Amino acid sequence: MIDDMNGWRTAVITMSILFSVSLYAANPFLDAKDDKPVSAKFRGTEWGDDIQQEEIPLTARVVTTRLAKMPWGAIFKIEFTDVESRASQKREIRPDYFIVTDDRIVLLNEEDNDAAVKKISALDKPPEFDPSDIYGVTTGKFEHEDGLWKTTVSVKVDLCVFDSSHPSGHFKKIVWKKGVGLVEYANGYGARKDGYRLKRQK
Repeated sequence: MIDDMNGWRTAVITMSILFSVSLYAANPFLDAKDDKPVSAKFRGTEWGDDIQQEEIPLTARVVTTRLAKMPWGAIFKIEFTDVESRASQKREIRPDYFIVTDDRIVLLNEEDNDAAVKKISALDKPPEFDPSDIYGVTTGKFEHEDGLWKTTVSVKVDLCVFDSSHPSGHFKKIVWKKGVGLVEYANGYGARKDGYRLKRQK
């Protein structure tokens, strides 16, 4: 009887450990096997009031780094380096930070993102997410309106597309690919005042 009870306790403890370890299964659209930075070449075009032609070529190296891994998720930083074009004024693209869970990719949009990473990575469960910060889902479709901004996040076969637009012409588009990560990043202001579009090269 005692052996049976000990066996039962061992089984329960083992199941609890397995449950806690498997609580966060990797998100198929943004994941990493370790914390080493992974870079990829992106090419595209940019436009704006200061650019004579309608569009000119733009290239950048995109570096994705996992900053933290928690039982419930992970936090990633995506940086745009070596941004080059023929424009007289060099384009700067600020890095993005994302909180990733099993079924969500959420923009971390704090005044001090590095400090926020330390705070959030110490939590025992995901923080509450603002709907306007959801940049990726793993199934189906998510829609949100914030004032005049309309956002749709939808999964299409092996792609997850974040598409946000404003009647003035402002827009932002991000595309994630299963097993790859970020494959397209675009941002623009109304009346083609300024903007760019970058796509990952194979």
